[in-house]
Amino acid sequence: MSEENKDLQELNVGDTVTGTVIKLEEKQVLVDIGYKTEGILPIGELSSLHVETTGDVVKEGDSVTLKVKKVEDDEIILSKKAVDSESAWEDLEEKYESGEVFETVVKEIVKGGLVVDVGLRGFIPASLVETHFVEDFSEYLNKPLTVKIADLDRDQNRIILSHRAVAEEEASAKKNDILQSIEAGQVMEGTVQRITSFGAFVDLGGVDGLVHISQLAHEHVAKASDVVSEGDKIKVEILSVDRDNERISLSHKNTLPGPWTDIQSRVASGSTIEGTVKRLVNFGAFVEILPGVEGLVHISQIANRHIATPQEVLEVGQKVNVKVLDVNEEEERISLSIKELEQELEQKEYKQYEKDEEQSGFQLGDFIGDKLDKYKK
Repeated sequence: MSEENKDLQELNVGDTVTGTVIKLEEKQVLVDIGYKTEGILPIGELSSLHVETTGDVVKEGDSVTLKVKKVEDDEIILSKKAVDSESAWEDLEEKYESGEVFETVVKEIVKGGLVVDVGLRGFIPASLVETHFVEDFSEYLNKPLTVKIADLDRDQNRIILSHRAVAEEEASAKKNDILQSIEAGQVMEGTVQRITSFGAFVDLGGVDGLVHISQLAHEHVAKASDVVSEGDKIKVEILSVDRDNERISLSHKNTLPGPWTDIQSRVASGSTIEGTVKRLVNFGAFVEILPGVEGLVHISQIANRHIATPQEVLEVGQKVNVKVLDVNEEEERISLSIKELEQELEQKEYKQYEKDEEQSGFQLGDFIGDKLDKYKK
C-alpha cells in the first residue's frame, strides 16, 4: 500500500476537514487539506443557492471548513454546502424559536416569490413579501430584506420566511406610538387614504383617522370627493382619540379660515348681492349670501308693504337680491333688506317716468307754439 493510499484511508465520509483554496476551475475548486491528494470541491457543493462561477463563493487562499462526501479512486470529494447547512440549521432553529427579526439578501426572483440566502435556500412567498400587492419583484433582486421565519422543517428542507410579518409589526408599533402621543386640539398634516360616503380616512403617518363629511368644509358638502381626493395632503385637527378602540376623529374644517373671517372686506354695507333663502322664521328670512354666511332679512325689510309672515313673499331655495344694511364680523351678523331694493327700484322708475313726462310736455308745447306762430302769420 502506497503512502498516498494510506493517507486516503484515514479519511471517512462525513469527516470535517479544514483546507486552503489553491485553484479555482470552471466547475470545481481544488483544496489543500493536508493530504498528498488535493480535495475536489464541486461547484454544486459550494452553496445551497445557485452559483454561476466558483469565484462567486471562494477565492484562492481562502481557508474553508468542508465535509468529506466521497473517498475513492484517489479522489476526495468535499462539500462546503454540507458544513454551512448544519451550521445554518442550528442558527435558523434558534431564530425560529425566539421569533428573531434578521436581515437577508434576495438572490433570485422565481415564480411565486423570492429566494433568499440564509445560509441555506430560503423562500419568501409573494403573499409574505409586503402588506400590499406587489406586481413586479425585480427591484428586490440583490437587495437586503428584514425577515422572520414563518415555517421551518429540517426533514423537508423547508424554510419559509416573511417580510410582511416584520412590516406589520413595525406598522403596529408605529401606530401605537402615534395613538399614545397625539392629543385633541393638535393640528397635523395627513394624506387622504380612502373616500367614503360619510367622509374621508386620513393617514397620520401610520394610523388612520376619520374626517366626517360634516368636518370637511364650513359649507355643506354633498360628497367628500367634492372637497378632497385620494392622495391629497391636508391639514387636520384632532377632535378626539379613542385609544382602546384605535379611533381618531379629525376635522379639516377647523384648519380652514372660517366663512366669517374678514367678512367686511368681502361684503360691504350698501352693496347689493344675490343670495338663497335658507330658512323662514316668524321674524324674517335667513339668506345665504356666501358659502356658510347667512344674513337676516327682518320681516319689516322683506316687502314694500305690510306682510303677516315671510311665507307670503318668500320660499326656501328661492334666489333673491338683497341689500346689505350692516355687517358685524365679531357677532357674525349681517342685516339685509329686500324692501330697500324695491324702494330704490320704484324711485328709479318714478324718476324715469317724470323725465319721460317732462320731455313729452316740452314736445307738446313746441308743437302748440309752432301752430300759434302759423296762425299769427
